[in-house]
Amino acid sequence: MTRLGCWLAVAALVALAGLADAGSNCSAADATRNCIDGLVVPIWRPFLDLTTGDRVLRGVLYFFVIAYMFLGISIVADRFMSSIEVITSMERTIVVKRPGLDPMEVQVRIWNDTVSNLTLMALGSSAPEILLSIIEVIARGFEAGDLGPNTIVGSAAFNLFMIIAICVVVIPKGEIRRQKHLDVFCVTATWSIFAYVWLYLILAFFSPGEIEIWEGLLTFVFFPLTVGTAYMADIKIIQNRFLPHRYRRGSHGQMIATEAEEMKMLENGSPQGADPALKAFEEHRQEFIELMREIRKQNPHITPTELQKQAEYEMISRGPKSRAFYRVQATRRLIGGGDIVKKRIDKEHNKALDALVQAQEKQLRDNTCKIFLDPAHYTVLESVGSFDVVVGRDGGPDGLTVMVDYFTEDGTANAGSDYIPVKGTLTFYPEDKHQKVTIEVVDDDVFEEDEHFYLRLTNLRVRTKDGIIIDPTRIGGLPVAQLEMPNTATIMILDDDHAGVFGFDHDHFQVVENCGHLSLQMKRHSGARGKVVIPFRTIEGTAQADKHFEMKEGEIVFEDNQTEATIDIGIIDTEQYERSDYFYIELSPPIWAKKMNDLSRIQERFQRRMERKRGSSVASESKDSNTETALAPTDKSTRAASVDLLQPCSDPRRSSQSNSPHLTSRFRNRLGSWIAGMKGGNGDDEVTTALTPSQLEIAEMGKPRLGEFTKCQITIRESKEFQGIVDRMIKNANTRIMLGTHSWREQFMEALVVSAGDDDDDDEEGDDGEEKEPEEPGCMDYFMHVLTVPWKLTFATIPPTDYIGGWATFVVAIFMIGVLTAVVGDLASQFGCWVGLKDAVTAISFVALGTSVPDTFASKVSAVQDKYADNAVGNVTGSNAVNVFLGIGIAWSMAAIYHWNKGTKFLVDPGNLGFSVLIFCVEALLCIAVLVLRRSKKVGGELGGPTALRWMTSMFFCSLWFMYLLLSALEAYCIIPGF
Repeated sequence: MTRLGCWLAVAALVALAGLADAGSNCSAADATRNCIDGLVVPIWRPFLDLTTGDRVLRGVLYFFVIAYMFLGISIVADRFMSSIEVITSMERTIVVKRPGLDPMEVQVRIWNDTVSNLTLMALGSSAPEILLSIIEVIARGFEAGDLGPNTIVGSAAFNLFMIIAICVVVIPKGEIRRQKHLDVFCVTATWSIFAYVWLYLILAFFSPGEIEIWEGLLTFVFFPLTVGTAYMADIKIIQNRFLPHRYRRGSHGQMIATEAEEMKMLENGSPQGADPALKAFEEHRQEFIELMREIRKQNPHITPTELQKQAEYEMISRGPKSRAFYRVQATRRLIGGGDIVKKRIDKEHNKALDALVQAQEKQLRDNTCKIFLDPAHYTVLESVGSFDVVVGRDGGPDGLTVMVDYFTEDGTANAGSDYIPVKGTLTFYPEDKHQKVTIEVVDDDVFEEDEHFYLRLTNLRVRTKDGIIIDPTRIGGLPVAQLEMPNTATIMILDDDHAGVFGFDHDHFQVVENCGHLSLQMKRHSGARGKVVIPFRTIEGTAQADKHFEMKEGEIVFEDNQTEATIDIGIIDTEQYERSDYFYIELSPPIWAKKMNDLSRIQERFQRRMERKRGSSVASESKDSNTETALAPTDKSTRAASVDLLQPCSDPRRSSQSNSPHLTSRFRNRLGSWIAGMKGGNGDDEVTTALTPSQLEIAEMGKPRLGEFTKCQITIRESKEFQGIVDRMIKNANTRIMLGTHSWREQFMEALVVSAGDDDDDDEEGDDGEEKEPEEPGCMDYFMHVLTVPWKLTFATIPPTDYIGGWATFVVAIFMIGVLTAVVGDLASQFGCWVGLKDAVTAISFVALGTSVPDTFASKVSAVQDKYADNAVGNVTGSNAVNVFLGIGIAWSMAAIYHWNKGTKFLVDPGNLGFSVLIFCVEALLCIAVLVLRRSKKVGGELGGPTALRWMTSMFFCSLWFMYLLLSALEAYCIIPGF
């Protein structure tokens, strides 16, 4: 459809050329009015009394030269729009305070989208028209010309009628596009029509044929007014300033929302006064999260790397983009530059791959031998006998012999009574990767707390081939060997003379939602004797059962000598960006399923405990004070507690307390039943009375019990991986990363490389849901690349967008656009001289078409790819208004001030220009009315809709443009009367 529109436009140009031959000039002077030297290009002499063949030859040559110049303007406008995108995409960091959660830092754009679209974006897309109007006035000695003002009006007509006509029909079948910011569209549409009504008023009503200073300045002042009112509409300042009917004022003056409004606020999750930038950020982030879910659903077995790459591409292709992005994308595809999104993402992933290779190379260059404990923590039962502590070696130069000393050190465990101390030296020969230190643990039958001791590594040294032992840190440069931290192994001895104390390490754990399941570790310490069953259950908190986690109730079985077990709970991934739901896992009292072998074992263990206790008591009394002070405070307190529990009480009160109060009747009954069952007895009393109080006390001490943490809160947090991907995609969605350049080298490389100029539909996925393979450049791509290489190399000299935040590119690019526009203005005027077209007709047709072709392709792509019609339709109306307020306001204000200073008047013939403006205003009202009517339920949106209606709308808009051209041309050649 885009190509069809361009061919229709060319046909219109041919028809106008024929009209020029058929018609006659209104006066003899009009025949040679545009046959003059231009500001930059002198006219091709001779230019009078030429034959028809000479005029046709010159006209054809000028036609192709002007077309090539328009191609150059499109390419430099590519660089100009890239700088604008970089400038308007600058971000600021804001801190969002959230009740009950940590503050969150988010990046939001400094520029408001509406403001950037009506200022820098509009200037970028309409720079040729605006600069042509200004340059023409300067070139003519501050006299009015026909080319600049008529180009502005003609470009507005083409944008409003032809571009929207194309966008209406290119929407995929069965889809529609609506304006998202309808209030902004209404404001810009009103200003766009008012701009041309105002232009007609200053031409033919206020001071006919003359432009006064106040008229020019007021025209320019309307530009900031347009931007301001559009911004107010965008942030809804009027709606927020005045009280809506959905609110009422309370008795104390406060604003109270109605019930329906309260529900709406709760559903939205944010008050009406929220920061618009933050609201937009949250909306975009939610869209990205939904996109991630969609890709995972379509490709469940995709690798993480490919998932990230495809997600970034899809997110940028389908995410919000500016008009500058579409303009640059259309130009680069036209000149063989390829798909900028694919190229940039591939480049970013290649950078990541290069970083990985560099990291691997750095690791290969590491020549330091590392000695480390593998692992650095051991947990053993008291009955283990002996075990090995493994010391590992990794890396280092070949042929290196390393030696390291080791020794044990007391913690709460004492050497001799709890373990056998060791001390020595480990030697790692060149072929050795591991060495072992064997330690023996002393087993006893005394119940005591868990204890620990240490094995330390020290005095690392290396031995050369000559047998010389040296310090590896004093060789110079990087050490050839070093001890990895930690250089101390901690050995925990678990007492296995008790059934154990069961519980969690902490009362609060966090899991990420994409973990799939939670394996919560439950530990058994202070003994591991017997088989114990621990019931558990899950309890809802803010997390809901079977929606956020798996509801579970069961038992964990600890076999004899088993010290660890896990509870597995399923976690349901809801793929939320931020999450803080929690539930609980609660343990019930343990059940002693398998105890000691028989009663005689209890009695034997009791007798040994008593003997050991008496021996410890005698030994402790004979120790001197120096020995007592040498003991660690923690050791004394721990062992004193153990001795006190076994020691008979001399105090009658303590004796009475130890006989019964802490021995529960439930335990007595269960213990009696168990013993009676082993011995074949039927009564509990007989067995219970067979045990002395001291025996019962020992049995009570050895039963399983719950520890400190029996109820654990599980908080389900967001996945950092998923959050990181979303954050990275949001960052990459900033199209300045796609359009910006970092160096002149990068710009020259892009200028010399040809890529496939994919059609717009190539961005879509194939039928199988997979991304299409990249295409090779075709013949047309190579032809356009060769044709545009001179322009590409010329404009590669423009400073990269990374310099001065894009402003260096902005200034240099707009200067180059001005130079090319001046050349085009001269050539277009002289082209009219050769083919017999007036400047007014050349401007509204040929020049307007040339300046609007990149916008046509950009609008078509945005109409297909965007969810809304704002970029395709809304920016057209805004640009049309800005063209008048800047292109006419600046140029005519300068000329009016110049003539006022000279004591003369700035005269502008309202004839053809006024007629053209009036025709455009009438047709523009019809066009806007049709767009508004298309929002009804029958169609549903400005673009797309039922096939018959979309084609009818498109043909109607095309007919408006042809009617505008025809009537303006007929009036210019005095075939029909003007006003």
